[in-house]
Amino acid sequence: MTYLDSEQNKQFLGNGRENAKGESLETFLNNYDPTKYQSPCNTVDTLVFTYIEEDGHKKINRLLLIKRGNHPSIGMWALPGGFVDFKEDLKAAAIRELKEETGISDIDAIQLKSYGKYDRDPRTRIITTAFVTLIPEGSQKAEADDDASDAAWFDISLVDISENVTRLTLTSKEKEEVIAADIEKAYVNIAGIVGKEYKTIEKIGLAADHGEIILEAYEMIKSAL
Repeated sequence: MTYLDSEQNKQFLGNGRENAKGESLETFLNNYDPTKYQSPCNTVDTLVFTYIEEDGHKKINRLLLIKRGNHPSIGMWALPGGFVDFKEDLKAAAIRELKEETGISDIDAIQLKSYGKYDRDPRTRIITTAFVTLIPEGSQKAEADDDASDAAWFDISLVDISENVTRLTLTSKEKEEVIAADIEKAYVNIAGIVGKEYKTIEKIGLAADHGEIILEAYEMIKSAL
């Protein structure tokens, strides 16, 4: 039995020839052992930002976070998300996990990027793909469920504390919570194409590398508005 059915496999026939071992695609797939190599686990995280209108322009206002109810980082605030099912598209997983953990539904999201530092999770090798959405302030109510023990909207503050370090502070007046992370940014220039790399220097109350993801997503949305 192959991962996809025979009809789906047709798109991968290539030129239809056999490989060096004399295998057709069908034989190759039947003989293929997916356990031969260690495979990372895949998760998704969704950043739900709200916006307000000021002088006819959208301004980022708040960000939704959940409090983790289980290990790792139990009791810390994090982005809503979780594991991708084996036959599930990434965006579908992101929207499903968001609904399961916060009750928020009927939204769309765009893919930001993947984050894959080998030591970002103590359970195993986990690569997460972040999705971003922007909704009007007050248009959705969040209620914690599933793996989340709480959910709250946080005000966002960014302060450059040095040339390359930004302090991200997130404040929930409702929950009387203040969490923060100092994020270092390094610029990479490859033949004129400039990218940024983010690294957490210090954090208080934020799980894993979520401060880096939040800062990158915030900067992306702000530049687009």
